[in-house]
Amino acid sequence: MNSQLLASRGQRVDTPPGRLPAAARRNSTKGRFAAQHRRRMFRTDMLTVALWASLAAALALWLADGGVSSVGNPTQAVTAVGILAGLAGMDLVILMLLLAARLPFVDGAVGHDRALEFHRKLGKPALYLLLAHGLLLATGYGMAEGLNPVSEAVSLWVLVPDMWLAFVSMALFIAVVVTSLVAVRRRFPYEFWYFVHLLTYLAVATAIPHQFSVGGLFAEGTWQRWYWLLLCIGTGSALAWYRIAKPVIATYRHQLTVRRVVRVSPDVVSIEMTGLRLNELSGSGGRFFVWRFLAPGLWWQAHPFSLSAEPQTGTSSRQPTLRITVRNLGAGSARLASLQPGTKVAIEGPYGVFSTAARSRDHVVMIGAGIGITPLRALLESTPFAPGQATVLLRGSSAEELFLGEEILELCRKRGATLFHLTGPRSAIPQSAWLPASAGSSRLRDFVADIADADVYVCGPTAWAGHVLAEAKSSGVREEQLHYERFDW
Repeated sequence: MNSQLLASRGQRVDTPPGRLPAAARRNSTKGRFAAQHRRRMFRTDMLTVALWASLAAALALWLADGGVSSVGNPTQAVTAVGILAGLAGMDLVILMLLLAARLPFVDGAVGHDRALEFHRKLGKPALYLLLAHGLLLATGYGMAEGLNPVSEAVSLWVLVPDMWLAFVSMALFIAVVVTSLVAVRRRFPYEFWYFVHLLTYLAVATAIPHQFSVGGLFAEGTWQRWYWLLLCIGTGSALAWYRIAKPVIATYRHQLTVRRVVRVSPDVVSIEMTGLRLNELSGSGGRFFVWRFLAPGLWWQAHPFSLSAEPQTGTSSRQPTLRITVRNLGAGSARLASLQPGTKVAIEGPYGVFSTAARSRDHVVMIGAGIGITPLRALLESTPFAPGQATVLLRGSSAEELFLGEEILELCRKRGATLFHLTGPRSAIPQSAWLPASAGSSRLRDFVADIADADVYVCGPTAWAGHVLAEAKSSGVREEQLHYERFDW
């Protein structure tokens, strides 16, 4: 039997009675995710060490070549700093590519969102170092030849083999970094920015030739040349495998097709797909895939959507299915509502750690708003917890915006999770900005008393999620217990 209480903080659906006390239930499975969490933190530490070691190794190339001993005057000092800047800048570019390559080790350690966040942070330092590399070398070489930096740059372009490619590469890097700025990105469609961003690969390709044909650091027969060559080849191979080959293999292996499109609300639809070997994707609840619907006008658009339901293996009378739920947030997503049954689907993923893989505690709290509710539905379906160990908070301006709310209610009843519906206009109280006005001065601890000992999954609009995360931190939730799925990229 379930009872519903209408309190000032929202509508609460109690879990079925007749269960053990919550404290006893948590103690009965204490430490279930402890080993998993330690392994993930170890991988994160190893990733950090590897990143710094890579940068140190790049600088060590010059030092091992007698770098310090070759500096005997200001001209040589300027040239040496320029070489070091180029090595460091190019190493950062390679690290950026590896962070964006969707490597399983990186994705499993920090998640795709955080990897891309760090990828973006490296963009400006890499560009500044490469600009300094070009300017300092032009200055140093010019001082040695009695030319100003501009004249020396022209001379390098005209006389030195492959150097013109370096100038082209620099122009491409500048274009990529400028278009990656938030203010600039908002002025252009996502597709335009995405196309320009692909120029990163062309920029790297045009930067490589002069590194091997100019100067003696990477001369033939040196170990430095082999190290740098293997680093470039390894990065290119990782990109080719994880960004091209694996998606092609996954698309062929699962052979997804659209089964039907179901309207959830005026601007939200669920897309059901059938395919082969969908059981291999089980346990992906909450994680996202990159979808390409192979229909006229849509095939070139990549859509990062999370599953809204665990893959169903099907029965003798029904094909295996999986489902995503999409809101009309732009021209691309709006067109998905008109998809026809039988449309072929290309797939990449799953990606991210918005899943059981990120769990560190037995108690789990899931907080979602708007279309961000839908990944929580899949996570609620798949992540392990005993009755009383899960709390779900759904936020919407109205009950109609609690998408898949009935399905979530039924899952909570079956699994013994506590559910709160938080609807109505937003609160004017700053510390409660993520709550409806009807919640008054309620805080997160009012909904989940032991929130500090729980994994907290947050999914929804950026500004709203920021308020939730700040509230969770002020309630004692540590950074490692917070899992946030971004929907603004």
